[in-house]
Amino acid sequence: MCSVCGCSDIVTADGKSVGHAHSHDHDHPHDHGHDHGHHHAHDHAHSHDHVHGEYKHGHDEHGHHHPQPDARGDHHYGTGAAGVSVPGMSQSRLIEVETAILSKNDTFAAGNRRVLDALEVFAVNLVSSPGSGKTTLLCETIKRLGDVPLAVIEGDQQTANDAERIRATGARAVQINTGKGCHLDGHMVGHALDQLRLRQGAFLFIENVGNLVCPAAFDLGEDCKVAILSVTEGEDKPLKYPDMFTASTLAILNKTDLAPHCDVDLDLYAANLKRVNPDIEIIALSARTGEGMDRWIEWLTARRDAKRTG
Repeated sequence: MCSVCGCSDIVTADGKSVGHAHSHDHDHPHDHGHDHGHHHAHDHAHSHDHVHGEYKHGHDEHGHHHPQPDARGDHHYGTGAAGVSVPGMSQSRLIEVETAILSKNDTFAAGNRRVLDALEVFAVNLVSSPGSGKTTLLCETIKRLGDVPLAVIEGDQQTANDAERIRATGARAVQINTGKGCHLDGHMVGHALDQLRLRQGAFLFIENVGNLVCPAAFDLGEDCKVAILSVTEGEDKPLKYPDMFTASTLAILNKTDLAPHCDVDLDLYAANLKRVNPDIEIIALSARTGEGMDRWIEWLTARRDAKRTG
């Protein structure tokens, strides 16, 4: 959990939080008639209002530092040193800190969800280990969706390489660099939403930092998590990282074109996924050859349509 690795609130050895211990309210008056509040805290007080095409996002007299987007709209979160030592902190204190971190994140996520629901945006949180093929799959997905309105939030520790690949498809993308952080959180995503000006009924794809641990616990306000698993990673991956696959609605078994070259048992992959999450759906595909992509696009479209009509 991030209270231990130090990628969220930085926790010192005496159990004190020196990171995002903060509290303020954001009211978002939207044309759809709702508002939501975020409670957080930072280093200095300021006020500003963002007026966007779909809604107005007001920040009133709160003390914190927002990462400044660069010319491309990309955000850089230089979080504190990872690997903060916590020897001497009791297990009960660790649980208390972790609970506080997740509670604050859930507040941000709930605000994001209200915005996305009001816009009837179907939001997918793409999670995986590094190298699973998330960005390649996402680029191919964007091409196949055609003129459907969509946007992408890209999460990485460093570089804007993946966001540039997304933008090359013609899609709008905001890059979030987490520094030493190992996952996106609701606060980061909320500010990225301010930049995107999402259209009614759009898709939002959130490509999380490559990590099968922490992103499982952090709600971003998405409609579902989709776990991407390359056939090259080993059939026991779901058993090693059960929390991620338990939290996911769908598992995509990617790079099936490599299966004949890797002595892979696709049935064992499926069996292990079902072992940790009997309700998980599974789609096997290859983003490079196109095998299985139609089923993935149909899955996305059906759920976006269900959200708009439901």
